[in-house]
Amino acid sequence: MITQDYDVTNFEHNLLRQIEIKENQIKIAQKFEMRYVAKALQIQLKNLQNQLSEAADPQFEALMSLVDDSDL
Repeated sequence: MITQDYDVTNFEHNLLRQIEIKENQIKIAQKFEMRYVAKALQIQLKNLQNQLSEAADPQFEALMSLVDDSDL
């Protein structure tokens, strides 16, 4: 159980780091008027944010714990 909590925390930490990097990339692309690059980066950012919200969803976590319990 502790390992699962660590994995989830580590996963969320990695996602937050990727989101921060993506936001900085978007700022750079906007600064240099790279519209298409900024648009592509915004789509990638949205995907990362969706992954983070799914990871933080308690119902999703409860469902995953059921799946993990059925493997025992």
